[in-house]
Amino acid sequence: MAARSAQLSRPRADDRYPSRFGNEVLITRRLDPVVWGRAEDGPLSEMELNFYTDNGYLHFEDLLTPAEVESCLQELQRLRADESVKSADEAVIEPGSGELRSLFAVHRSSEVLRRLANHPKLVAVARQLLGSEVYIHQSRINYKGGFRGKEFYWHSDFETWHVEDGIPNMRMVSCSIALTPNTPYNGPLMIIPGSHQRYVSCVGATPENHYKASLKQQEIGVPDDVSLTQLVQDFGITAPIGPAGSVTFFECNVMHGSNSNITPLPRSNVFMVFNSVHNTPVDPYCGLAPRPPFIAEREDFTPVGAGS
Repeated sequence: MAARSAQLSRPRADDRYPSRFGNEVLITRRLDPVVWGRAEDGPLSEMELNFYTDNGYLHFEDLLTPAEVESCLQELQRLRADESVKSADEAVIEPGSGELRSLFAVHRSSEVLRRLANHPKLVAVARQLLGSEVYIHQSRINYKGGFRGKEFYWHSDFETWHVEDGIPNMRMVSCSIALTPNTPYNGPLMIIPGSHQRYVSCVGATPENHYKASLKQQEIGVPDDVSLTQLVQDFGITAPIGPAGSVTFFECNVMHGSNSNITPLPRSNVFMVFNSVHNTPVDPYCGLAPRPPFIAEREDFTPVGAGS
């Protein structure tokens, strides 16, 4: 399908999860399964699959070896020290401090992180959860340095990936790999467990080239205070913390965010977003041109972990 170039005023007929069309927030039930595979399809037990179905995340502290973690951490430090990286299109700079906030498409620019994206243990979990071969929809480093690392406000990734990237269904999973300790104090990932079972339709039309502002501070495609309050009252908040090497898989529609980091302790994570090969993007559901491929893959759907 050819990408459109004008904001739509009403949802398309094929839009199962409309958002940003009206002035009223709607909370509806999800229309897709949470787990697409079976216990016999991979390393996760029936109990773990049931926990993921109910809570929208799984947390592990021993999937990666210390040597693998150290190799990735050195690569993150190398990229952050490279001043040329900050001027790349894939780089997002912190407002105010000028520090590197995020770096996208790292599985393409770094051999170390390409190997991480193809790690047999990570890919096996993603395949089982999504019930198919998977490819990388998005990869990124999130640097949250000590003292001045900014927050990431509450949001559902799927809402953005659906509206702005044209991903049809909730058949994606994010994998967050902690390369520094994630403590209760340095802005760890926070999740509203169970919120993935609901879809929050947000207000506010999507501006053209919205990604340029939203990656620094997102204001469109975020839930309102009333919806967030309701979700927290119903489900509570959890923060999967752990040492360097901890891995958290979280469902694409689960509401999540993180506080700023005012401690001296940096919090740097690598994110790999796995999408089913049966859930590739169409025209963005907002009607605008799609975001760049380094943010949302639209060309290369080659399965990762081949032979693993």
